[in-house]
Amino acid sequence: MVTPYRKSRMRAPKGFFECEGKGLLWLRQAQEEGGPRVVDVYGWGDDHLDIERIDSASPTAGAAYRFGAQLARMHDAGADHFGSAPEGYEGTCYFGPLQDPVPMDTGDWDDPSAYYAEGRLIPMVRMGMERGSFDKSDMTMTQEVVQALPELLGGAAKDRPARVHGDLWSGNVMWTRNDGGTQAVLIDPAAHGGHREEDLAMLHLFGMPFLDQIMDGYQSVHPLAEGYGERYTLWQLYPIAGHSVFFGGGYISEYRAMCRSLLG
Repeated sequence: MVTPYRKSRMRAPKGFFECEGKGLLWLRQAQEEGGPRVVDVYGWGDDHLDIERIDSASPTAGAAYRFGAQLARMHDAGADHFGSAPEGYEGTCYFGPLQDPVPMDTGDWDDPSAYYAEGRLIPMVRMGMERGSFDKSDMTMTQEVVQALPELLGGAAKDRPARVHGDLWSGNVMWTRNDGGTQAVLIDPAAHGGHREEDLAMLHLFGMPFLDQIMDGYQSVHPLAEGYGERYTLWQLYPIAGHSVFFGGGYISEYRAMCRSLLG
């Protein structure tokens, strides 16, 4: 008998666990096309989500390479638009920690610059201003970055909407044993239609085992637009702005320094 893992929070925001559950199911669809393993979903309610319990293992270089290739295939499964919610979900999407998730805008943008500006950066900095983390000068600097987006994106502006995890730091990639080998399993997404480089920038943000092998595997399936490594800071602005909203402290100065480096 399967013993599920229950993720719970009393008085969670409306639709929070339904959004996560449907996000996992949407990402899991890509397994049929060679995407990564995604934790199985057993059900959800207003205050909980029941998912598969995963036994952890240590990653290996080979498993990391395979995960990179699988991640590219999941991204290639696509989305209708930049900003699309997971299939079958019509409520509010969320980004951030379980104890303090914030709304994440959905929409039907076809241009990644408009999506990133209107659906991600501006709303997050505005929330930061409301909470006292950011001030008007931060919004001004963010708007300068927004104006520069077409140039900063370069060849990546031509990418089609990808099926992204949305919160792909190392803590949301578990490793487990399967059929004698090791494989990655995705958990805790903020799934949406986005830009493939969002997920890759998140993997680089807080460190990830065998990251070079992951990138090699990814490139073997879907070569990235030239200069992708120079765009990590751009895509990391959103999660760092989010951390400024959630936690304040040094993340605020880090966000400002990142903006200055992009505008420099």
